[in-house]
Amino acid sequence: MVSHDRDFLNNVVTSTLVLEGEGRVKEYAGGYDDWLVQRKEETAETLDKPVKAKPKPAKQEGPRRLKYAEKLELETLPGKVETLETKIEEVHAAMSDPEFYEQDHTEVAKAADELRQLEAELAETYARWEELEALS
Repeated sequence: MVSHDRDFLNNVVTSTLVLEGEGRVKEYAGGYDDWLVQRKEETAETLDKPVKAKPKPAKQEGPRRLKYAEKLELETLPGKVETLETKIEEVHAAMSDPEFYEQDHTEVAKAADELRQLEAELAETYARWEELEALS
């Protein structure tokens, strides 16, 4: 029987089925008021008991494998290194020309900055390559 009238339920029923959430249904003796009393007793008991932590799933041991995107990145790194080295050689060749330093000093500074950026990018690329090689 289902009813919104608590007094009616207290006077008629001999047990109460309660939907407690998470797909659980529990039967309590008596009506609605009896259920409230029994529920308070149960919650008091559960508060007194220490809560056990659920064990965490074990982490997968062993070396991590390359993901698909990392495999693709690893395949492109040699070409990127070659391109960066070629650009660095071109900047070095341009800077080794004596006429290069006869131009405006802002152009010389710009070339020096470009060379530093290319060398830093090359170092990062080599580091990433080593990192991915260690995983494979």
